[in-house]
Amino acid sequence: MSITDTETDSNTAALSRAGVSIWLDDLSRERIASKGLQKLIEEKDVVGVTTNPTIFAAALAKGESYDEQVKELKAKGADVAQAIFEITTKDVSDAADVFNDVFLASNGYDGRVSIEVSPELAHDTEATISEAKRLWGTIDKPNVMIKIPATVEGLPAITAAIAAGISVNVTLIFSLERYKAVIDAYLEGLEQAAEAGIDLSTIHSVASFFVSRVDTEVDKRLDAVGTDEAKALKGKTAVANARLAYELFVDEFGTERAIELQEKGANRQRPLWASTGVKDPSLPDTFYVTDLVTHGVVNTMPEKTLDAVADHGDITGDTIVGKYDEAREDLAKIAAVGVDVAEVTLLLEREGVDKFIVSWHELTDTVAKALESA
Repeated sequence: MSITDTETDSNTAALSRAGVSIWLDDLSRERIASKGLQKLIEEKDVVGVTTNPTIFAAALAKGESYDEQVKELKAKGADVAQAIFEITTKDVSDAADVFNDVFLASNGYDGRVSIEVSPELAHDTEATISEAKRLWGTIDKPNVMIKIPATVEGLPAITAAIAAGISVNVTLIFSLERYKAVIDAYLEGLEQAAEAGIDLSTIHSVASFFVSRVDTEVDKRLDAVGTDEAKALKGKTAVANARLAYELFVDEFGTERAIELQEKGANRQRPLWASTGVKDPSLPDTFYVTDLVTHGVVNTMPEKTLDAVADHGDITGDTIVGKYDEAREDLAKIAAVGVDVAEVTLLLEREGVDKFIVSWHELTDTVAKALESA
């Protein structure tokens, strides 16, 4: 759990007090077995974990933590797909147990562990729904979230999963337009769940809005424009985009439709800041944390970013509310110098799916080799 009030001088405690839930963007069996994950809960206020194919590929490529299970899987004749399913669901199930106290103490608000449907299904609605239900049913822990990408085909899968009572982490959101569609898919799922008699209070969701990748692509284009005016706008797009996403969150969950569902026990779908590791060395390494602080959001950080925040993150209170006009002005200036942010976000969605598919293939290859040599 979080550190006690007598120790609340830490930067991560200050971030938590400001209303940001700190989730770790990493998981491995070694991290669970060594009690390293528990240590992060106790010392750095970590209250959740997110995973993706890249994380699992990296975890499986090193160390011996998986050897015993791989031998058992080979002995029972498991193929690569089944081995991946059993290995990843075990890690997530075990991590969910580590976070169970956080989950209970926060009444389900935090203590969450996310696992992603195969990225190869990102454009197949029915297969995504089926896989989400399979993952949810296999792990069978109330503090798990199933990650579904916010592709056009993913939107109806999000609705169907929520309607079935499954808690969902919507991933790979880059644009405000798509984010609005994600919120609508969530609310529609809640309406269907209510009709089916499901207790809405048991369904939780986060919407993972990607941050640093937006700056990486836009800044490359600003450099190509080459003017002093364009270069002065570097490092401004992602934070502006995310701040306006939070404004949209406040507006959409204040509508009559959303309030009616909340009165029936529904939870608001929290914005989650993802891809918060800083890639531009000219920016502070805590930039996508300290500049995106407000109540009721999640920031999922790679450990390097978490360590930087703990060491020197300057948490000064809310850095989102009240900055919406400034964000709109920044985006208008970026458009004025000729960078099309809408085009960038579409590109990033495609690239995001493609990168996860590459990682999935790496994971497949790693598991295939492990089964071979077991």
